[in-house]
Amino acid sequence: MTLQRMDNVLLVVDDLKGAIAFFTELGLELEGEHTVEGEWVDRIVGLEGVKSDIAMMRTPDGHGRLELDKFHTPTAVRGEPEDAPVNTLGIRRIMFAVTDIDDVVARLQKQGAELMGEVTQYEDMYRLCYLRGPEGIMIALAEQLDGSDQRKNPMASED
Repeated sequence: MTLQRMDNVLLVVDDLKGAIAFFTELGLELEGEHTVEGEWVDRIVGLEGVKSDIAMMRTPDGHGRLELDKFHTPTAVRGEPEDAPVNTLGIRRIMFAVTDIDDVVARLQKQGAELMGEVTQYEDMYRLCYLRGPEGIMIALAEQLDGSDQRKNPMASED
């Protein structure tokens, strides 16, 4: 048996509507919303009395998804500060490829996102930045410059 794909990344949020608006502004599409509860959910996640609202967001290419989850019961807990730095252990950020980084940054700032550093250029290949979105969610943006070899993304692991 082999791995087929990465299906989605879960982000637990308190303000589901705000998170949907943020990721919609980024360019993801809302696939659907659903409330889940019951014994089957409890057994999967290892909690009791789960009731949560889920929104599934899809990237425009249809290959990537974000699952946004608002827990009503049990109440969600914060495991780290909202402003945890990028070098904190664990999942830190999700990177998105964009075509106009300045436009995307401006639109996301209108949704309350904060630029963590600045938009920088890596050689003649990429313009990159990190932003902190709703509830401290960290994202990165990468704009490939014309003629660059995208296999040399400095943010991707090298094998």
